[in-house]
Amino acid sequence: MAGLHFRRRYRHFHRRLQTRSRRLVRSLALHMEWLISAWLALFGLAAGWRIVTATVPLHGALDLIALFLPYALAALAPIAGYRITMAAFPPGHLPAATSIRFARVGSWRRIDALRAHSHPQFGPFGFMASLLVGMLLNIPVRSIEFLLAVPAVNAHGPNWAIAIFRLMALDLVAMNFLYAVVFTMALRTAPLFPRMLLFVWSIDLLAQLFIARQVAAFDNLPVPVATAMEDLLTGNVHKVLISVLVWIPYLLLSRRVNVTYRNRVEN
Repeated sequence: MAGLHFRRRYRHFHRRLQTRSRRLVRSLALHMEWLISAWLALFGLAAGWRIVTATVPLHGALDLIALFLPYALAALAPIAGYRITMAAFPPGHLPAATSIRFARVGSWRRIDALRAHSHPQFGPFGFMASLLVGMLLNIPVRSIEFLLAVPAVNAHGPNWAIAIFRLMALDLVAMNFLYAVVFTMALRTAPLFPRMLLFVWSIDLLAQLFIARQVAAFDNLPVPVATAMEDLLTGNVHKVLISVLVWIPYLLLSRRVNVTYRNRVEN
């Protein structure tokens, strides 16, 4: 009796989780334009505050433009990634999974795209919804870290400060774009999503290592700045590695992921 009661409770919990995850994903899809507007407003205010409180004074309009441009690109990068990927994978399009398989863990049977789309496990719901939210949240989290940790510096600042600002701004622009791309690919059930996510994680790790090497080359870097940069870059690496350890097994073994992005079911 206890086992039967537990199974009923589990099935009830599972149904509630599925329902809530579907609502969450559909809400994200429906309210993306609102989220984009809120993102531009909030990031714009924070970036404006950073520019106004810049420690190195501006010497003219060109200095202001040079300082404004990295923040503008960081704000627009995720929107560009979202728009481009939405156009590449329009609604109603059912792209077939690739014939070359890299994920060979488990025993799976290939099905066509139409059967996969009608399968009850199809779609970025359930536990997969948590991954979608995590990829989307990575954009504001990385942006907040950049705004708080990296001072706005124009061409009249120290060489090490200019290099750090430009490197970290370039990293933020690239990763905001790429994480928006993989989020949208997952939302649109694009078959290449798992591979693209692995590619983005690899680029993220390599970028942090490259920036660390460039920063370490400055002999006159103040100790507090070096410590802050080490903490920031190490934190970014740790976040990526934790994501890899948590999500790679799920992306390989999940029935939902295999049906949705690889068009295959268990034998």
